[in-house]
Amino acid sequence: MYRFLLTPRWWGINLFVVLAIPFCVFMGMWQLGRFEDRVQSHEQAEKQPDPSTRAAKPLDELLPVDKVTSGRPAVATGTYADQFLVPGRELDDRRGFYVLNMLRTDSGKALPVVRGWLPGSATGARVPAAPEGEVTVTGDLQASENSRSDGVNARGGLPGGQIGMISAATLVNLVPYDVYDAWVTLPEAEAGGTGGAMKPVPAAAPEGSGLDLKAFQNLGYTGEWFVFAGFVLFMWFRLVRREAEALRDIELGLVPEDPAAAPESPAVPAPAQEDPASPDRDAAGTPVR
Repeated sequence: MYRFLLTPRWWGINLFVVLAIPFCVFMGMWQLGRFEDRVQSHEQAEKQPDPSTRAAKPLDELLPVDKVTSGRPAVATGTYADQFLVPGRELDDRRGFYVLNMLRTDSGKALPVVRGWLPGSATGARVPAAPEGEVTVTGDLQASENSRSDGVNARGGLPGGQIGMISAATLVNLVPYDVYDAWVTLPEAEAGGTGGAMKPVPAAAPEGSGLDLKAFQNLGYTGEWFVFAGFVLFMWFRLVRREAEALRDIELGLVPEDPAAAPESPAVPAPAQEDPASPDRDAAGTPVR
């Protein structure tokens, strides 16, 4: 009864099932591995001391930024240059903007420094002036933002003097000098009161180091891939069962093997009509008795 499984049509179905199920299982295991990596990274981060409490080091010793150096205090010396406002940033459940200045160092490259946060709209805002002359800043090191970072505006179209993303790729097109692929946020208001009106911006945890929404998305994708594998197997069994039942009905004569060869129903003859011109009728068609 199951010889139909060896037909060319079923060879294609069987091949699809044989390839689809291992692929779904592989993808599910891969997503589960991503979730386990995030859990392990989160556990390791909790065991480590707070990066901001560790001793500050020169900026160049902490680059490139990774999960270990992110949040570490970095020291850099230079002179403040161009200033930009970063709108659409929230702090303490309030909407506002960052005040970012480029710190030109002796190496010729500039370090983006977030001096603080102010509430309200960045358009037409008045911000405290940056300190003049050479300054030494100590800020929590952060990796360049990307389109997945919180608060980033990747659509563009911002007014002059505003940026939607703190990254070297964005800033290098706005300033005539090289930019470090990192930035720092000052943990305290600037000395001298020039930044007293601004609130310090706390350092964010490195991307992929905590149990955030993306981590649980990996767990959800794991379940979806395993469901797909089970669905493929269920549909294969269902198709096999339907095919076997159809062949059994044909063998029992319940269904003709070839519907086109089924005997036609005999035609019902139409009732005979009498001919008006028959001998039993006159010229007017009236029956003659």
